[in-house]
Amino acid sequence: MKANEFQKKLPNLSILDIRTQREWEDFNVGGIHIPLDYLLERVIELDSSTNYVVICYNGTQSFIATRLLKAKGYHAENLEGGLEAYLSL
Repeated sequence: MKANEFQKKLPNLSILDIRTQREWEDFNVGGIHIPLDYLLERVIELDSSTNYVVICYNGTQSFIATRLLKAKGYHAENLEGGLEAYLSL
């Protein structure tokens, strides 16, 4: 998902933020927070019928997390460029 589309749809999106606890506390746009390091052990906390937009700082780690979630049967989409792209709009 491109940053401008993310901005338009933000109130209606199911967000999964995979950044560290400190990054989350510094700034977040809401949603579910599961740091990437814990995603495999906590994936059961997610609803498999929900389409998540996975976010991180620059889109790299969320790309990895999106692929992992899809491999586990979850619906996930990466925020291209991450929060960096979103905040630069």
